[in-house]
Amino acid sequence: TPAWMKHAAEPPYRHGSAERCAVLLVNLGTPDEPTAPALRRYLAEFLGDPRVVEIPRLLWLPILHGVILRVRPARSAAKYASIWTPEGSPLAAWTAKQATLLRGYLGERGHPVAVRHAMRYGNPSVASQLDALRAEGATRVLVLPLYPQYSATTTASAFDAVYAWARRTRRLPELRFVNQYHDDPGYVLALARRIEDHWMVEGKPERLVLSFHGVPERTLREGDPYHCHCHKTARLLAERLSLPAEQVLVTFQSRFGKAKWLEPYTEPTLIQLAQQGIQRVDVACPGFTSDCLETLEEIDQEAREAFLGAGGSEFRYIPCLNDRHEWIAALASVAIAHMQGWPTKAADAAALQAQADRARRLGAPA
Repeated sequence: TPAWMKHAAEPPYRHGSAERCAVLLVNLGTPDEPTAPALRRYLAEFLGDPRVVEIPRLLWLPILHGVILRVRPARSAAKYASIWTPEGSPLAAWTAKQATLLRGYLGERGHPVAVRHAMRYGNPSVASQLDALRAEGATRVLVLPLYPQYSATTTASAFDAVYAWARRTRRLPELRFVNQYHDDPGYVLALARRIEDHWMVEGKPERLVLSFHGVPERTLREGDPYHCHCHKTARLLAERLSLPAEQVLVTFQSRFGKAKWLEPYTEPTLIQLAQQGIQRVDVACPGFTSDCLETLEEIDQEAREAFLGAGGSEFRYIPCLNDRHEWIAALASVAIAHMQGWPTKAADAAALQAQADRARRLGAPA
């Protein structure tokens, strides 16, 4: 049974229950361990999502299960093993920490709401975390993907998981969704501070490469705003850093398959820069809010090797936002803005609880 179909028994409805608000952070996902069987399960769920691979199922599924899942898991497991930590997957560890910190930051700003995190693919699943929030009495849930730039392949897929859970749930919480925050001032500030702190230690490069996750080019023609969101983030960040346009390059990584994806591609661009005589580059990945396989292995290992091998001298990878103060503060501001009108403040919660208690004593609905 797919993870999204597994639900805990719904708690019985009780009159006089107080309203409770919650935030669900959603990230892409990660295998449970760096082994071929774990990668096979993870990739089957990930690459089986029609939002991710938009090829007719009758054509794609035989290729996925007959070829890709026989070959790719072992290769991917070796890559994951190279970045695995004592806490497990870096993406899982950072995402869990972000949820814990966000709960604290919201509480300090007078919004003591519940915060949980989920993975679109893998564990903990979106359905399991929504079940947990419902069991805790959450009646309003803000779904906040950790993807600043909207894409149907990521953001919409996260929402799909919520809708799938909702279709099998009798008493739904009130749901709100954050589509994007690619141009949010707090997010852009967090990126700028991350880079500036790096430059204070390492100095500035000849070129700053901003590498975003790639998607097929046809998604742009079909109306997906992801390409535009990436370029707007890059432009705002360059302005914040006071960098001239010629010193900043936007590229796209993680191409999969033979179709044309958004260009320019990250690794060929780095090779070209080295061949042109550029000796030092810094690479940051603004679209990734947690360090993961795509940043730690694909950029800090593979792209580094490609640049140095083509004649470059210095390659600096600038880590993701992870648990930095400015980033969690920005995330809190985004959440608060989208929960406007909900009883998220401590005084609101206390008043609602008193109302619920009074209704329960009287035996009437709150």
